[in-house]
Amino acid sequence: MVRTRVGYSGGTKKNPTYHDLGNHTETIQLDYDPGQISYKELLAIFWESHSPGSRPWSRQYLAAIFFHNDEQKRLALETRDQAAARIKGEVHTQILPAGEFYQAEDYHQKYFLRRDPFLLNELTRMYSSTKDLVASTAAARLNGYVAGYGTRAGLEAELSSLGLSPEGNKKLLRLVPETAPSSPAPGCPLPRGG
Repeated sequence: MVRTRVGYSGGTKKNPTYHDLGNHTETIQLDYDPGQISYKELLAIFWESHSPGSRPWSRQYLAAIFFHNDEQKRLALETRDQAAARIKGEVHTQILPAGEFYQAEDYHQKYFLRRDPFLLNELTRMYSSTKDLVASTAAARLNGYVAGYGTRAGLEAELSSLGLSPEGNKKLLRLVPETAPSSPAPGCPLPRGG
């Protein structure tokens, strides 16, 4: 993953906020390197990471894929049909055209990383603003590792590119177990030059 941001999309309200969401859905926006992971592989992770047969509580918590072009739409529909066959039932996950994405407030960004003040401080010393930190590949990667995604081998392979101090490296290595996580999300290496 190159970069991730949480926010709001799918509705009509201009400039929504967490406390004034309108008819938007809480979403995550991913920037990825198709040379490292394909859109179809991302869809596989998405379908494995939620319960497509569950009805949403509300529009705010709707499970959805927002596509940007016809090929993404085709793959989303194809994998939705595969999910329906797998669960032997109706899929409630929506496949919708991507509209405007509104980035959520800073305090919602990099949730798992924010729960580790030491590692968060490691990044704040490297980036001049919260906006730059949120947009960084390092923050996306660290947030994923702290949340339990990725493998120890993957972390060791990219550790030097994350920009942490020796103490930060040691702390992060302690957080990532030697054994593979139970999550379906694979480690996704940093793009070349990232």
